[in-house]
Amino acid sequence: MTVVKIIKVLGTSNESWEDAARQAVAEASETVDDIHGVEVEDWTASVEDGGITEYKATVEIAFPVHESA
Repeated sequence: MTVVKIIKVLGTSNESWEDAARQAVAEASETVDDIHGVEVEDWTASVEDGGITEYKATVEIAFPVHESA
């Protein structure tokens, strides 16, 4: 039986929502092994003077729970 853990992370980018999602996965992969899938839960942005200044992607990241040795 496989058990999967899901964590929620927020990625940010000055370029796009897609880049914000990529940043979220890249940062999570620094400390999480065997990421098997992601689901973008929400797209948001910071706005100043009528323009988007920062794109944000809330991403759920799925990875298997391994048995301890």
